[in-house]
Amino acid sequence: MRHIFRALPSMDHILASFVEKGGFHGVPRPLVKDLVNDFMDICREEIRSGVITDPEQVALEVLLPRLTAFIRVQARPHFRRVLNGTGVVIHTNLGRSLLAKSAIKAVTEACGHYSNCEFDLSTGHRGSRYSHVEKLLCDITGAEAALVVNNNAAAVFIMLETLAKDREVIVSRGQLVEIGGSFRIPDVMTKSGAILHEVGATNRSHVHDYESAINDNTGALMRVHTSNFRVVGFTKEVTLPEMRALGDTYHLPVIEDLGSGSLYSFEGSGLLGEPTVQQTVAQGADVVSFSGDKVLGGPQAGIIVGRKEYIDRIKKNPINRAMRIDKMTLAALEATLRLYLDMDEAPRSVPTLKMITASPEALKSKARRLADAIRLSLGDRAEVSMKKGASRVGGGAFPEYDLPGTMVSVTVANISVGDLKDALLQTDPPLVARIEDDAFLLDPRTLASTELKLAASVLEQAVVSLTEK
Repeated sequence: MRHIFRALPSMDHILASFVEKGGFHGVPRPLVKDLVNDFMDICREEIRSGVITDPEQVALEVLLPRLTAFIRVQARPHFRRVLNGTGVVIHTNLGRSLLAKSAIKAVTEACGHYSNCEFDLSTGHRGSRYSHVEKLLCDITGAEAALVVNNNAAAVFIMLETLAKDREVIVSRGQLVEIGGSFRIPDVMTKSGAILHEVGATNRSHVHDYESAINDNTGALMRVHTSNFRVVGFTKEVTLPEMRALGDTYHLPVIEDLGSGSLYSFEGSGLLGEPTVQQTVAQGADVVSFSGDKVLGGPQAGIIVGRKEYIDRIKKNPINRAMRIDKMTLAALEATLRLYLDMDEAPRSVPTLKMITASPEALKSKARRLADAIRLSLGDRAEVSMKKGASRVGGGAFPEYDLPGTMVSVTVANISVGDLKDALLQTDPPLVARIEDDAFLLDPRTLASTELKLAASVLEQAVVSLTEK
């Protein structure tokens, strides 16, 4: 065993060989050295365990192809592109909404050049970063003023901290939601310094429940849109106009957390129950918060719109600085909002809207192209078929609705779907999809047309890697 250890090539010889062959462009030399050390540790363990039994097995020319492949895989960025074949449009774990082409271009401009982020070009003096999107938000929603922070949780927090710190906020018991990441309305309210006063029952709340709870320490009336669940059957909720009337009577602000938030009405697509921001403002909410990276289809952001007197107070809150958005978010959000100035164009240009509203015919055609590409890549190694199935909007929106479409089912001879799923996480790029009825299922709704051949290619990568083991 000792003579095999002595035969291992030195670090200097390995690095010199890499330099001779052109090296790893874009990979820092210290990282290459660390990865070489990691690889050599693997070789030493293989010697100890008897996998390597001959000095010739550790000769540099023998190890080099394997070492090169190891470095190429390990040196890849940790944050990477992933192909989404799950059919979940707003997939939180996969980065939520995709940006429109104009938003991507705007982000590139913001990253690569100086900008007027906080510079007023009309006066030559310091300006406000919110000015780039505030008018757009007001024009689209009908609100008097607007503010953007880094996500909707921050938006809810700063609204409550500004308008109701140390005072009671009345909320229906049925609206005390929890969303992903253990974000709970009661917990956020406690952290903001507001005092939760819950009223009604889980399934039914009435105007008199709210009115009976109002006292000298009431700071606001609050509605929370139950984005990720629905209570059905014997139910009753106080409407926003009813709450507006109550707020006027007792001179209290009415706050609405819309969660996902939508600027586009999906009623024409058969998706009901998701109020638009425009409707919420028109029905009398004083302050409305919603996400920028969910149904809206923009970057991660918490958007607050409403009456100027309340928005101005929120803007002046010192906490606002800790929650402000950066130039890349600002650029992407402005570009996305501009697309909503034309509601006919928005579903064609905003990827999230385009995927949600895709027609069954278009999805079937896309599935056929994907199936053909997979058959071409895998040949008789796989059984490929098409079947009806359902996608989901995701992002906590439209929880009771499936989006009908056509799926592509793949089974590979002598390879389990579990092994195939795991292997696809190691391909370049990785492909994430679903397992149903002991088959690997890809949903073309969340794959771009330009990604269909790539998805077939990575499937082949995975099958080849499993076959060679």
